[in-house]
Amino acid sequence: MEEKSAFDEFDTKTNILRRRALLPVWVKIFIWIFLFIGLIAVLILAFGFFLNNNARLSVYGLETTSIYSPIGLIILSILIFKGIVSYGLWFEQEWGPKAAVIDAFLGIFICGITMLILPFVTNGHHFTMRFEFLFLIPYLTKMQKIQKTWIKL
Repeated sequence: MEEKSAFDEFDTKTNILRRRALLPVWVKIFIWIFLFIGLIAVLILAFGFFLNNNARLSVYGLETTSIYSPIGLIILSILIFKGIVSYGLWFEQEWGPKAAVIDAFLGIFICGITMLILPFVTNGHHFTMRFEFLFLIPYLTKMQKIQKTWIKL
């Protein structure tokens, strides 16, 4: 007769699906990129005075050369938020896909404003299609699709 050991649960090998496996390769690549960029944004925010408040910052069509200007702080906040979202997805946090959906909607909203409203409010009256849309829309749909499965795992 075989006796059950207290360590049997550690010996059995089960196929556990990791949440990270739900992410496509291109999202994993961008996760690493934005983890790095988020870290750099924190460092720029913390030590920007050593750069004489000068750094060329740009995201979603928002551009500035002044770190501590309102636009500079908005850009750095967006990049730090993207770093936090990347952390949540890579380290399989339950809130990861929800934050990613918010990130995608925020990106689409800001891109829309910089494409459709800002050109007519500022001096330049030309329409520019933002390259970020090519990734934001598939990113949004993928995060919405995996959200329920992610929470179940």
